[in-house]
Formats: sequence, C-alpha cells, structure tokens
Amino acid sequence: MRHNCHSYLLVPLLVMASGAIVGVGVGCSGSGQSADRSASSAGQSTRTTQRSQQSGRSQRELKFVAVEVLLGLSANTSAEIRANALEALQGHTDSLESVAALGLSDPNPGVQSVAAMVAGKQRIKDLSPMLNGLTQDSSPFVQASAIFALVRIHGSSANVDVTPLSTMLLESEDIRVSSHAAYVLGELGNASAIPLLKQAGSRPWGQTATIRRQIFRLQIAEAMIKLGDHESLDAVRSALYPSRPEELEATALAVQIIGEVRDRGAIDQLIYLVDEDTDRPMPAEVRLAVAGALGKLGLREGGFIADEYAQNQSPVIRAQAAMVYGRTGRLEHLTKLEGMLDDESAQVRAGSAGAILEIIGDGR
Repeated sequence: MRHNCHSYLLVPLLVMASGAIVGVGVGCSGSGQSADRSASSAGQSTRTTQRSQQSGRSQRELKFVAVEVLLGLSANTSAEIRANALEALQGHTDSLESVAALGLSDPNPGVQSVAAMVAGKQRIKDLSPMLNGLTQDSSPFVQASAIFALVRIHGSSANVDVTPLSTMLLESEDIRVSSHAAYVLGELGNASAIPLLKQAGSRPWGQTATIRRQIFRLQIAEAMIKLGDHESLDAVRSALYPSRPEELEATALAVQIIGEVRDRGAIDQLIYLVDEDTDRPMPAEVRLAVAGALGKLGLREGGFIADEYAQNQSPVIRAQAAMVYGRTGRLEHLTKLEGMLDDESAQVRAGSAGAILEIIGDGR
C-alpha cells in the first residue's frame, strides 16, 4: 500500500488509496503534524502484543493469516479500512476479483475509486462491464479511476474516451478532482499529457489554501516525472525543506513521491531529514515516510525508525510504522508484524497484514 496525500477520494472521509488513493495519508491523517516521541516508549506496550519469540507459523501460514485478516477488513464499517484492505490484497489472493467487484459497488465513492484503480492495475478484464458503467458515475473521482482501469485492461486508449481527464484537470473547480486526474494521467504513462499537466500547473486556484495549491503542484510534478520530464524533480526536492509547520504535509508528500519515482539523487537529502540532531527534527509522520521511501530506493535499514513508533499512541502512526517494516522487505520484521495483527486498531491490522504480504510476496 501506498499511504499518502495524493487524492482526496473518500468523501467525506479523507482517504488515499492505491498510489493516488490508498490509505492513511501521511500528514493528512488528522493525527497532527507531530507525535509525542515519548509515546513510543515501553509504557505503550499494552496497545500492541509484540511477540518476543517466533509463533511457529511458517511464512506460508503467516501469509494465509494476513490475507484472511484483509479479507475480513474489506467488509469493515470504515470506508478507509475497506479501501486499505482492498489495495493490500493486490496480487495475493484468488478472491481479489470478487473483493474488487464489491468495491466497485460500494456506497462510498472513494472505495469505488480505489477498487477501479486496483482493477486496472491488476487488469481484471471480467470487471470491464462494471467499469464501463462507472465512467458515467456522478463522482469525477470514480469516473477518472474507471477510465484508468479500462485503458489498462484494453492495453490502450483507442477504445476508451479519456477526454474527461483533461477536462477534470483543466476545468474542474475542485482542486481535489484535478489532483486525481493528474495522478491518473501520470499512471497511464502517455507522455502526450505533459503539455496538459504544465498548463494545469499554472492554474491560480483563487482562494484555495496555499498548502492545497502546493500539494497540487507536487502532484503535477510527480505525474510529469512519471511521463519522462525529470526536470520536475527539482520541484519535489525543494519541498523537502519546509519553512513553516503547515508545510510539513507537503514535505511528507514530497518524500513519498521521491520513493515512488525512485529518485536516488535525493537519498542524501532524505537521510538528513531523519537526523534527530538537527535544530528542527522532523515529526513522526515525516521520519516514517522517509524510512519508507528509502526502502523503495533499496536502502532497507529503516526498521529502527519503525521500532520507535510501533507502539505509539496514535493508530495512524502505528500503521505507518507497520508499513515501514514492509518496505524494508526484511524477514526479521515478520514477528513484529505478526504481533501487530492483534492491534486494537483495524487501521493497524490492515497496515500490518499488508506489510506481511509485501515482505513474503508470492514466492514463499
């Protein structure tokens, strides 16, 4: 799972899933911009049952347990949890088509959008009839994701009308809609969209909050990088240095983008961000995002940062810590994650199960 601030898809819930969409957004989770580091001390150990010894489960058995946890959470009363579970199941269960089909008919448009993105990324052809119907959905988020899915399933845009994406990008008065359209265009991989993205990047957005505009520009930059415009990396790297606390949300997003686009040129800058000896140490959300991004860049030693927050008071932070364990890809973290499957928070259980699947993969 990628937990980020890329789109604001679960309405009215603020939830991201699947690259643009899934899960607990770093910096937009409502957990605040910093976490009390003392809360990660041993005094919080009652929140998560951490096992000090192996449970005796084989990796195959542990994978089965993780899948079962996610299948159960895919029917959770929380739209955010349903979306997270669905995305984490990608590539790990034969039941994905039926779970995604349920997601496409979910009452929450954010979950529908996540399900459409999953269907597209997994190229689930049998869901095409449902996806065709969703291209006319009342939610532009769902429309955009359905268009993405159909292009991926068909292998090209020849038989899919993609013009609504440019309309959303350039004409929508909702910056969230334009943000999601930008993400989808980046994921589709057609470099002909670069001029549209450049044009959208100069939109003034009237009275929209400065941080919302900053995040939008970062999302435009990410899409352009994915389409081959590497000059946009500078815009992302510059966001790593917030001048005000309210810019930390953009910093967390920039960190995640660097991991997504595999910008190895920014590794030293990321390492600097997790240095606690600086004048202004970064909050938990940013430090965990950095550890996750470094994992994607092949530096898989970030488990010690996850250790700091695995028992934090905030379930959002605990879930992020679990995902960092997953990003490390290290088998030694499976025992910790297995213990986190017993967490009181469904959000943490989803993150832990997804991380277990990320580590074990399909080959074990």
